[in-house]
Amino acid sequence: MIKITDKAAKKLEELRNSENFSSKHNVRVNVKGGGCSGLLYDLKFDDKTTENDQFFEDNGTKIIVDKKSLFYILGTELDFSDGLNGKGFQFKNPNATRTCGCGESFSV
Repeated sequence: MIKITDKAAKKLEELRNSENFSSKHNVRVNVKGGGCSGLLYDLKFDDKTTENDQFFEDNGTKIIVDKKSLFYILGTELDFSDGLNGKGFQFKNPNATRTCGCGESFSV
């Protein structure tokens, strides 16, 4: 399961509305190779699903994760920061053994 904080849920809803996505578009979280630590998070709106997708809902937000990515991000919390130290979505991943300085890539 993936946990969504109140701030992240609010920001995701704002983005969905501002980019004219319908309520059929759920949040897709993927992990792909890349970044300085080896793996990158990919966050987008998606209205397509496959048989390899897992579905979660937290804090009013529906989340789609493919089975391969789920292995890397199970138990992760998605937060949003708009402070002086950076603005954007932050993944707090208990499975990560190393993260890069910007927080966008990790390794397990």
